[in-house]
Amino acid sequence: MQIEEELAKVKPQKETLLTIGVFDGVHLGHQHLLTHLRNEAREKGWLSGVVTFKSHPQAVLSHENKLFWLNDLETRISLLRGVGIDVIVVLSFTLELAQLTAREFVQLLKDYLQMRGLVIGPDFALGRNREGDAAQLRLLGQEMGFSVEVVPPLVLDGEVVSSSAVRQTLAQGNMEKVEKLSGRFFSLSGRVVSGDKRGRVLGFPTANLDVKPEQALPGDGVYVTVAYINHEALPSVTNIGIRPTFGGGERVIETYLLDYEGQVPEQKLRIDLVSRLRDERRFGTAEELKAQIRRDIDQARIILDKRARQEGTDFKK
Repeated sequence: MQIEEELAKVKPQKETLLTIGVFDGVHLGHQHLLTHLRNEAREKGWLSGVVTFKSHPQAVLSHENKLFWLNDLETRISLLRGVGIDVIVVLSFTLELAQLTAREFVQLLKDYLQMRGLVIGPDFALGRNREGDAAQLRLLGQEMGFSVEVVPPLVLDGEVVSSSAVRQTLAQGNMEKVEKLSGRFFSLSGRVVSGDKRGRVLGFPTANLDVKPEQALPGDGVYVTVAYINHEALPSVTNIGIRPTFGGGERVIETYLLDYEGQVPEQKLRIDLVSRLRDERRFGTAEELKAQIRRDIDQARIILDKRARQEGTDFKK
């Protein structure tokens, strides 16, 4: 069985307190549960652990709605480690795994991960047909020798912080609220690829970012961003959309680095999205577009300067 092969590679050195989930976004709601898990494990002298999945269960169980990821797996693991989780177990979610009963699944966690307790959210369920809800897991825990603790969700301004809430807010382009729900800027990462050089012709050469097709994106528009090249933070403006002034086409992510000279190397680039400036729209002439880009740049500088003063961030001016 594939799950046993993957679990057998982990080998934690002592007993564990675990939670299970996709944790897409590792937003403040996730961090609320994970911090509790970490602190409880340390108090008991156990290891804190997260069991997560390479792909979202929905992608395996339902092919009707394509689910876009807030973070790729590499970023998700990095964020989980940043919370202070000791053991991160990544499993392949397969139809075989989906058919395991709740008892069978938790038995595997006990056998391979030395699980002594589970920390879950109120809506959590595992096992075939989601039979292993909190009540059922508590019964299994009494029988099999592990604890179950339900952590209430984090609520901000009357709204439960969830991955769905972050996705919905992201689609609206409300980057300030995404930041509030996530506890950090929303980031996009990908390799810089060659484009049609149209930005260079206009006098604003851009770096075109190639992100994975399953990556969730903000709604089309122009954004204030901070780009990172060799760990240096550079103020920038990013357009996400189809560039309707030039007839439209496939969706692109173009970043103009405000004070960067020379060619952007074709390597992995990360951008943090700070604020939305405006909708993407069609201009009558190239000159009208250029004038708007200049206004976008001026506004971006004002926004980034304000953030720098508020937070002591040393953005390059």
